[in-house]
Amino acid sequence: MSRLGKKPIPIPKGVEVKIEGNTIIVKGPKGTIKKEFPSLVNISVDKENITCNALGTDKAAKELWGLWSVYIKNMLIGVSQGYKKVLDIQGVGYKAEIKGKDLIITVGYSHPVVVKMVEGVTFKLESPTSIVIEGIDNQIVGKIAAEIRAIKKPEPYKGKGIRYRNEFVRHKVGKAAATATAK
Repeated sequence: MSRLGKKPIPIPKGVEVKIEGNTIIVKGPKGTIKKEFPSLVNISVDKENITCNALGTDKAAKELWGLWSVYIKNMLIGVSQGYKKVLDIQGVGYKAEIKGKDLIITVGYSHPVVVKMVEGVTFKLESPTSIVIEGIDNQIVGKIAAEIRAIKKPEPYKGKGIRYRNEFVRHKVGKAAATATAK
């Protein structure tokens, strides 16, 4: 039994929830999200709460029951508050800039890397070395942030690269220091 699925999900003020067939539509002040849910899950909406139930007793139905209750909570948070990820760029000459709707990142390659804007996601720059990614869908915001970070992951010797804000990168001892301690 899903502990998360058992709990009713409260609907925040200013948010509308509709179910049409196997599609849940959530509208709020930040935007609208539509997702199709599987037929193994029953989702019902009343004035104040959303409840999820598993249709069947097999393992797949129980797994999807808890998963979809979390998806719905994330959808409600997204349309009411939104999601935000912040990436920091570290390294001499490394920077980011916005041209039009695209994000252009310079991180030591022979060419700048262009990241196209995805619908529902916005890029902002706090500084040339700090990228803010905002949107209403938690999955898309996290995916875009992970793709940008993958352009140049932080390396363990000098720490240069793109990292999440407050991410800890464990530094390794360099070759010269390692051989000096071995002697």
